Amino acid sequence: MKRCCDDVGNPTSQDLCCGPAATTATQLGSCCASGDAHPSDTCCTPASVEAAVPSPAAERGSKGTMFRIAAMDCASEESEIRRALEPVSGIRGLGFQLGARTLTIDAPDDVILQAVAAIRTAGFDPQSVATAASNDVPGQVQVAEGLGRMGLALGFAITAEAVAFFSPDALVFKGLGMTLAAAAIWLAGFSTYRKGFAALLQGRLNINALMTVAVTGAFLIGQWPEAAMVMALYAIAELIESRAVDRARNAIKSLLDLTPEMADVRQPDGSWKTVAAVQVPLNAIVRVKPGERMPLDGTVTSGTSAVNQAPVTGESIPVDKAPGDPVFAGTINETGTLELTVTAEASNTTLARIVHSVEQAQGSRAPTQQFVDRFAAIYTPAVFAMAVLVAMLTPVFMGLTWMEALYKALVLLVIACPCALVIATPVTVVSGLASAARRGILIKGGVYLEDAHKLKAIALDKTGTITEGKPKLVAQHVLSTSLAEAQILGWAADLVGQSDHPVSKAIAQGLRAGRGSVSDFKALAGRGVEAQLEGQRLILGNHRLIEERGLCTPAVEVQLKAQEAQGRTVTLLANTSEVLAIFAVADTIKDSSREAIAQMHALGVTSVMLTGDNKSTAEAIASQAGIDKAQGNLLPEDKLAAIEQLQAQYGPTAMTGDGINDAPALARANIGIAMGAAGTDTAMEAADIVIMNDDLRRIPEVIQLSKRTRSILLQNIVLALGIKAVFLVLAILGNASMWMAVFADMGASLLVVGNGLRLLRGARVAALHQSNSIG
Repeated sequence: MKRCCDDVGNPTSQDLCCGPAATTATQLGSCCASGDAHPSDTCCTPASVEAAVPSPAAERGSKGTMFRIAAMDCASEESEIRRALEPVSGIRGLGFQLGARTLTIDAPDDVILQAVAAIRTAGFDPQSVATAASNDVPGQVQVAEGLGRMGLALGFAITAEAVAFFSPDALVFKGLGMTLAAAAIWLAGFSTYRKGFAALLQGRLNINALMTVAVTGAFLIGQWPEAAMVMALYAIAELIESRAVDRARNAIKSLLDLTPEMADVRQPDGSWKTVAAVQVPLNAIVRVKPGERMPLDGTVTSGTSAVNQAPVTGESIPVDKAPGDPVFAGTINETGTLELTVTAEASNTTLARIVHSVEQAQGSRAPTQQFVDRFAAIYTPAVFAMAVLVAMLTPVFMGLTWMEALYKALVLLVIACPCALVIATPVTVVSGLASAARRGILIKGGVYLEDAHKLKAIALDKTGTITEGKPKLVAQHVLSTSLAEAQILGWAADLVGQSDHPVSKAIAQGLRAGRGSVSDFKALAGRGVEAQLEGQRLILGNHRLIEERGLCTPAVEVQLKAQEAQGRTVTLLANTSEVLAIFAVADTIKDSSREAIAQMHALGVTSVMLTGDNKSTAEAIASQAGIDKAQGNLLPEDKLAAIEQLQAQYGPTAMTGDGINDAPALARANIGIAMGAAGTDTAMEAADIVIMNDDLRRIPEVIQLSKRTRSILLQNIVLALGIKAVFLVLAILGNASMWMAVFADMGASLLVVGNGLRLLRGARVAALHQSNSIG
């Protein structure tokens, strides 16, 4: 015997178990006899449990213990596992990732042992992530093995059909045919039977239970060739469907393959060494040559180049990079050699976080999926009850034999399998999420993808969202006629070169370098600067400073009002007697903003700008960008209130922003959209959608993608239910066989999967071409 727990009641690394399940299974010792662990107790667990269940501590993450469940393919199986875990008390949370086929259980170690046992009872095989990874077989090999087994099963089924056709009465051949049929059912239906019997034993009816009853019943009433063929065809359809669904789920994961496994890293002695990217630490210097991909996120420290950022941001045109600029893992260095300072480890690159976020999004259920799950929960038992009634009543009212009635009921069960209906939503939503991610649009859940088409208003922050977020010198006017223009502009350049103020920097970038030597330089808080230059006492500052010095004239006021009316910040240069020049600085509108606003209007969406800038600036920028309404002088709480007003006035409203001050409004909006490249971490965490390249044109793309996703979802549901309805009528009328039933089920499933995968096609949403999309 070994001690179960340490001195504080926690399982020790050498312990076998410490939980009620172990006590119940072995009836040994007093370990956890009352459900609680005691440091002095001892117990043992069966070898089977010890071998099958990994040490929870070994796989525990920050949010629980993760298991991989290979047979967990769709929402119906997730529901089965949820129901199986309902009786297990002590589970704090469950995290399903259907894309990765993983389940994270947040619970104490003893409860996790009970949960694993409950999942196995339901017919699934949870494995530790490490064990599953070591047992993983490459996808192509898995497909080949699966098709090989299914091909053998189909061969046995066809042979059984031939034996039954040519020698229906010979006892020897009949025995051979039944053996072949049984072998086909075993090869093709082992997984289906295991899950089906588990569901029936627990009084639950699901797809696997229906197929188990139908195939077993057909075999027992003498329709063994057809039973074998039905199971083989059903299993082949399941395999093809599973691989097609994986294609959608793995579309975004394929982006990670773009990241090189190796990186050239500078060593302490200045030499370069090629090492695995996963081993490169933060702040290391990495070299990337022309034509190579960035192995990690970083900041350029040396060199200039054009970088193709399409894998992360969706931008089709390469972006020029220079020292100080960020670069993303997986992007392509096109022209010059770059040296980067690593800013994120391999597991935390922007690309890796995108993949992780999309996987999390796949775990959240879209509204249509929730409806389908509820519908299937009612539909499946109802059809089973209908089949029972057909078997019992048709001999009485339609004169059928009991065998004929039972066969008709079994056909009804096969036709009624809700495979296509259940798979219709997740494959479409996952395809839509992957399609968006390929364009640099990170959508954090299927609900936001599906609901985006409902938006009636979009609120937009100004700085960094509509505008560049960087002030630029947009106008300059020399007013003095007594001095040379070149001399006046030179003085201005000398003065702004002494200041770190953003407005001064913008003017400095717009003017040529100064020539003189500045002396007696003074910063005038909240007003500007003052200095001696070439025998002149000069000031450079705002309107208030010029008024205080008594230099403001009617002519200057006219100039000031004209610039301020356009939302520009005005700086004036003056000597002791007159204003020499006026410089207007503005945060310029992005080239893409006007086009994006026009596209929103074409989609029937009202645009509203919410900004902390003054009202005149807000109105000027809104007018230039074509925005419907503008509100200025807003604090974060004011933006939050504005969102609530828009929701009351228009209905579903989105908020778009990039700053910490936008976070409350982003969280309150029906859909929060963050500008990812320039956005703060707070804004991106609060948002539901992140635009990685800060291009507002991605917002109408999201709306169009949502419309297309919604359309395909409805098409899939109509296809799934329509095909079922037709064959249900045929079955009741006696015009459908089990062959026809399985082909109907298989065909409907493959149709909806193929239809959903259409969202993966193309680099851009075709519906963006307004002539084909409006309405």
